[in-house]
Amino acid sequence: MSVTPVLDLRGVGKSFGPVQVLHDVALSAYAGEVTALVGDNGAGKSTLVKCLGGILPMDSGDYLFEGRRVRVNSPREAAELGIEIVHQDLALCENLDIVQNMFLGREWRSGLVLDEPAMEELAARTLTGLSVRTIKSVRQPVSSLSGGQRQSVAIARAMLWDSKVVVLDEPTAALGLAQTQQVLEVVRRLADKGRAVVLISHNMNDVFAVADRICAMFLGSTVAQVRASDVTHAQVVELITSGRGADGPSGVPARMNGVGRARRGDEAGPG
Repeated sequence: MSVTPVLDLRGVGKSFGPVQVLHDVALSAYAGEVTALVGDNGAGKSTLVKCLGGILPMDSGDYLFEGRRVRVNSPREAAELGIEIVHQDLALCENLDIVQNMFLGREWRSGLVLDEPAMEELAARTLTGLSVRTIKSVRQPVSSLSGGQRQSVAIARAMLWDSKVVVLDEPTAALGLAQTQQVLEVVRRLADKGRAVVLISHNMNDVFAVADRICAMFLGSTVAQVRASDVTHAQVVELITSGRGADGPSGVPARMNGVGRARRGDEAGPG
């Protein structure tokens, strides 16, 4: 596996008037891995995601995609790079069926009419590839789906467009235990198929269930980028609630709390 992250944000700063929301933030995401972005409310996660998705411009910092510096000034430019964001509201139309939702705004045509058979086949194949077995028909209206099924459709839609980075914003929020497990399995399979997945979550059990790496934020700054196997649940909670790592009571080893090293890929590269 390449040591070059697909997505590499370095030194990101963002202010709204006199209020600085992001301070020297770093985030790296690698192909075939799930990187959990964690932090308390107000830590800056949503602002960071809006910057990487082209919704907000970065005031400072470097945006690297597959090792080259890029500028992302709109969601369309992010999508053209291969970045798909599944927002917490999912952006699904309940009055449309699964196929119509997955191809919304990107419909395939055969001459002057929609190529319904081809879209239906690809939608079904994509869901099958993610082992989504609870959906009986891709022609079901979204209004008939459970919360977990809707999340699965939204994730499959992101995969449909040959994305390289998929950002999932709280995909298990408000789901029951069984539906949460279903969604986490889909998230893991998404990474196993070679995507770089960024998972935003407050649920540490979900994070440790699927994440390969954890990026912890505190008050607008990145306080650590670590391998999930190198930290405990309690250490991550300490990082996101106090910002203390190497020298604090969390006991996170110094070699894992160096965000600058993580950006260069020597300590935080795939191992």
